[in-house]
Amino acid sequence: MEKIRLAEMIKQLRRELLDAQAADKDEPLRFGLQDIEIELTVATTKEAGGGGGVKFWVYNADASGKVVSGKTQTLRLTLRPLNTDGTPFDIYDEDEAPRRD
Repeated sequence: MEKIRLAEMIKQLRRELLDAQAADKDEPLRFGLQDIEIELTVATTKEAGGGGGVKFWVYNADASGKVVSGKTQTLRLTLRPLNTDGTPFDIYDEDEAPRRD
């Protein structure tokens, strides 16, 4: 059963959003992006030792039924994407958006 670290899943989401923004430059129809809601099935593990800690693992929908009941939880995240300067992240640039006359 494949498990993915929560940090890796969020990192991949970030890459996908950046890819969508780059691919959208020449499109006549563009989308603004506000909050992103994600619902995940996660399991936690605790590692022993000085450097140990709790890790969150994301399971795909098919695998979640195979995980022993009680070991997984549903985690709902609401993310607000921001640019590095703290401004809202958009899939398009409002200055370049097509105008309606």
